[in-house]
Amino acid sequence: DRFRGKNVTLNVYNWGEYISDGADDTMDVIQEFEDLTGITVNYTTFDTNESLYAKLKSGGGDYDIIIPSDYMIGKMINEGMLEELDMSNIPNFDLIEENCKSQSYDPDNKYSVAYTWGVVGVVYNTAMVDEGDLEQGWGILWDGKYADNILMFNNSRDAFGIAAKMLGHSLNPATQAEVDAAAQKLKEQKAVVQSYVMDEVFDKMAGGEAALAPYYAGDGITMMSENPELNMFLPAEGTNRFGDAMCVPKGSRNKEAAEMFINFMCETEVALANTEYICYSSPQKEVRALLPPELAESELMYPSEEYLALCEPFNVLPDEINSAMDKAWSDVRSYDTSGNGWVFPLLLLAMLVMAGIGYWRKFTRKRKQQY
Repeated sequence: DRFRGKNVTLNVYNWGEYISDGADDTMDVIQEFEDLTGITVNYTTFDTNESLYAKLKSGGGDYDIIIPSDYMIGKMINEGMLEELDMSNIPNFDLIEENCKSQSYDPDNKYSVAYTWGVVGVVYNTAMVDEGDLEQGWGILWDGKYADNILMFNNSRDAFGIAAKMLGHSLNPATQAEVDAAAQKLKEQKAVVQSYVMDEVFDKMAGGEAALAPYYAGDGITMMSENPELNMFLPAEGTNRFGDAMCVPKGSRNKEAAEMFINFMCETEVALANTEYICYSSPQKEVRALLPPELAESELMYPSEEYLALCEPFNVLPDEINSAMDKAWSDVRSYDTSGNGWVFPLLLLAMLVMAGIGYWRKFTRKRKQQY
């Protein structure tokens, strides 16, 4: 009751569809926290790590708790954007699995507490996709047979990661050449892509508007529960293994209350409710044993150690590689697949020529008048 009656408000910024909200008789986690502490929670969502970063970097957000992914946490740490946590306010940190602590982006566990982890796979509509084509792995997302029925990530890191896997490269490019090669692969794909999506993927796949979509496994399980024709597979080449964690942005005016919220999220009952609702793998030690078998034994939620050995995390990239990727992603998104990319430059040249001829005629008329 430390904060009860003190009009404390926590601004929490999280991914969409990423907390148990009381639907279908589940726990309303935010309401439970508010009832327990007397703290008001202002809860809003983002759809990509990049949009989260841009908002905080521009000073446009006044948040107390954010839940970014691994590589973005590392970037924010490097840029001094996160507060160091007081772990004496987060005793439930002891309930986090050891393999989800001391990650490369936060080796001393100073700035983050794991929230979920998972892998990326491909959601597909069984009524629209031939099962034999799944043997292509990531290549199915380039298959012209499914042109205009393929969705693709609308963020550079995930999109470039998939292209890198197609090329047999690391998910973490080290050179301009690797960035360029992935960009070229994405340009080759663009002709078959219906649209680039993030949260829009739920409605499109549930509504049968597309046949294939790469996405996070937890969300894939959620989509499958909403449309029985949907399934998901993990490409044989391996994939990205990601981790999302709770952090306090620099300048939070309610740091102690924020740490109380983080500690609450690590409670077994709360972590279990979140895991059952969002279907992402939990880093909390006690949760898996309490899950129903269809989740606890799901290869999507808890892939085998053999498959995880094929997976790779996103690391923090050097600034020059990030810049190169941002530029290359912009080029991919603006790439013209119609084969008519020459039309506009030609029309522009013609307009310039006509303008030049008009100017020359006007100039020569003036000279004749002078004489």
